[in-house]
Amino acid sequence: MGQDGFTLEMAVRDYECDMQGVVNNSVYQNYLEHARHEYFKTLGIDFAEMTKQGINLVVTRVEIDYKTSLVSGDRFEVAVRMEQLSPVRIGFYQDICRLPDRKAVVRALVTGTALNAKGRPQLPEALKQILVRA
Repeated sequence: MGQDGFTLEMAVRDYECDMQGVVNNSVYQNYLEHARHEYFKTLGIDFAEMTKQGINLVVTRVEIDYKTSLVSGDRFEVAVRMEQLSPVRIGFYQDICRLPDRKAVVRALVTGTALNAKGRPQLPEALKQILVRA
């Protein structure tokens, strides 16, 4: 998924499915968030540590296109690519595809920012440096 992309393989658990036997639409946001958190860990960004420093990473918008459904036991991959959208906004382009056929399941753009101790949008220096390299 690009030079600075990240992928995470996961599997559907029974309790994530609704009465129709497919993954509930809200669960996909959990998959996307988990992949973003794991991606940040690989970049050396720790949510808990940032919070202790008075910096809160927050989601401000989520756009999701649902392409097909996953069912219990399906294996899938979540891909993440991060891009700076403005001086204070970050875009996470994310795709979920079923494995092994790589069928598109979800395409998403998750927009976020960081809030400083005063609650104002401000990207931390560590994140700015990562975005410059991307």
